[in-house]
Amino acid sequence: MKASEIKQLIEAGLPDADVVVIGEDGEHFDAVVICPAFAGKSLIEQHRMVKATLGDKFTSGELHALSLKTRAEK
Repeated sequence: MKASEIKQLIEAGLPDADVVVIGEDGEHFDAVVICPAFAGKSLIEQHRMVKATLGDKFTSGELHALSLKTRAEK
Protein backbone atom coordinates (compact mmCIF):
# COMPACT_ATOMS: atom_id res chain seq x y z
CA MET A 1 0.00 0.00 0.00
CA LYS A 2 1.17 3.53 -0.71
CA ALA A 3 0.98 6.59 1.51
CA SER A 4 -1.04 8.37 -1.18
CA GLU A 5 -3.68 5.60 -1.10
CA ILE A 6 -4.04 5.88 2.68
CA LYS A 7 -4.35 9.67 2.37
CA GLN A 8 -7.10 9.30 -0.24
CA LEU A 9 -9.06 6.83 1.91
CA ILE A 10 -8.89 9.09 4.97
CA GLU A 11 -9.87 12.18 2.96
CA ALA A 12 -12.81 10.30 1.40
CA GLY A 13 -14.09 9.29 4.83
CA LEU A 14 -13.34 12.63 6.51
CA PRO A 15 -13.78 15.16 3.69
CA ASP A 16 -13.12 18.23 5.84
CA ALA A 17 -9.81 16.86 7.15
CA ASP A 18 -6.27 17.97 6.39
CA VAL A 19 -4.24 14.79 6.00
CA VAL A 20 -0.52 14.10 5.72
CA VAL A 21 0.72 10.50 5.41
CA ILE A 22 4.36 9.50 5.13
CA GLY A 23 5.99 6.11 4.81
CA GLU A 24 8.26 4.81 2.11
CA ASP A 25 8.57 1.09 2.90
CA GLY A 26 4.96 0.20 2.03
CA GLU A 27 4.31 -1.22 5.51
CA HIS A 28 4.91 1.45 8.18
CA PHE A 29 3.17 4.80 7.93
CA ASP A 30 2.78 7.97 10.01
CA ALA A 31 -0.33 10.10 9.58
CA VAL A 32 -1.35 13.49 10.89
CA VAL A 33 -5.07 14.15 10.58
CA ILE A 34 -6.58 17.52 11.52
CA CYS A 35 -10.35 17.52 11.33
CA PRO A 36 -13.05 19.78 12.80
CA ALA A 37 -15.23 16.67 13.31
CA PHE A 38 -12.81 15.62 16.08
CA ALA A 39 -13.95 18.52 18.29
CA GLY A 40 -15.15 17.24 21.65
CA LYS A 41 -14.00 13.69 20.90
CA SER A 42 -11.43 11.77 22.93
CA LEU A 43 -8.16 10.74 21.33
CA ILE A 44 -9.41 7.14 21.11
CA GLU A 45 -12.61 8.28 19.38
CA GLN A 46 -10.58 10.35 16.91
CA HIS A 47 -8.35 7.38 16.08
CA ARG A 48 -11.38 5.13 15.64
CA MET A 49 -12.86 7.64 13.22
CA VAL A 50 -9.68 7.60 11.14
CA LYS A 51 -9.37 3.81 11.24
CA ALA A 52 -13.00 3.49 10.13
CA THR A 53 -12.08 5.29 6.90
CA LEU A 54 -9.58 2.52 6.13
CA GLY A 55 -12.14 -0.27 6.12
CA ASP A 56 -10.60 -3.74 6.23
CA LYS A 57 -7.10 -2.68 5.19
CA PHE A 58 -5.68 -3.79 8.57
CA THR A 59 -7.45 -7.14 8.75
CA SER A 60 -6.72 -7.96 5.12
CA GLY A 61 -3.02 -7.35 5.66
CA GLU A 62 -2.79 -4.53 3.13
CA LEU A 63 -1.88 -2.11 5.91
CA HIS A 64 0.52 -3.28 8.59
CA ALA A 65 1.29 -0.29 10.83
CA LEU A 66 -0.12 3.22 11.03
CA SER A 67 0.94 5.74 13.67
CA LEU A 68 -1.71 8.44 14.13
CA LYS A 69 -1.59 11.98 15.41
CA THR A 70 -4.99 13.66 15.42
CA ARG A 71 -6.47 16.96 16.50
CA ALA A 72 -9.53 19.09 15.83
CA GLU A 73 -8.07 22.54 15.23
CA LYS A 74 -5.96 23.67 12.34
